[in-house]
Amino acid sequence: MIDPVAEREADPTPPADALDPTPDAPVGPPQGGGGKSLTIGAVCKALSQEFPDISISKIRYLEDQKLLAPRRTAGGYRLYSSGDVSRLRTILRLQRDEFLPLRVIRQELAAGRSEPEIAQGSAQDGTAAPDARPGAALRRLTFSIAQRGALYSLEDVVEDTGADPRLVAELEDFGIIKGDARGGTKYYDETQREIVRAVTELSRYGVAGRNLRVFKTSAERESALLQQILAPALRSRNPERRKEAVEALENLAAVASHLKHLLLVRDLRRIAR
Repeated sequence: MIDPVAEREADPTPPADALDPTPDAPVGPPQGGGGKSLTIGAVCKALSQEFPDISISKIRYLEDQKLLAPRRTAGGYRLYSSGDVSRLRTILRLQRDEFLPLRVIRQELAAGRSEPEIAQGSAQDGTAAPDARPGAALRRLTFSIAQRGALYSLEDVVEDTGADPRLVAELEDFGIIKGDARGGTKYYDETQREIVRAVTELSRYGVAGRNLRVFKTSAERESALLQQILAPALRSRNPERRKEAVEALENLAAVASHLKHLLLVRDLRRIAR
């Protein structure tokens, strides 16, 4: 039998403020709750299997957005209780599976609603698609060629999509998106915001910015082909004819997109055999 005194000495629990603040060191029990607190590095490691794109900077960003409130040591180090980790997991799932903006998640959590209740409510009011599988909402989106829609700042794009700001900068570098500078602030239209969302989804599977060139090149080639088909009508001085050409362009784009999807499914079936 192990001596009780020896057992206590073998697994001491020093005061939280006296601990070595290494990124992934578990620490003593949190105030007002059971179990051990975790540092931000340990939380990141614990959630990385379910959320491969989790990072310390993202957790800090969620805290900046008033979604998390971990306690702090006297030295300023964050300590996360089991409740904090559970709340963070809920936030990340609602972002990934329901595609909810952070402001909506913040409001729903503040109202005391649980993850299933928020998901059910978002499906009923149209905030998210009923199909909550990753990528499901992306497949249901359509956009007008003639209208750019609303504009969003970088902060809005990051909040709505859950993307890392560095990913947005990388997409700009590769020419995938291009923000409009107005009054010292960059703005992105709805299509570019959803490109960021789609790439964020792809990044969870290890797709990096350099891998997106194949998508960009394919889109440019399709665009050139459709432009060639409708070029005379698009250049017409007759407003009605140009309007009809734009409508035809949207129809052609939808057919081309559907065809591309079918061809992709055909090829992927070969791989899945």
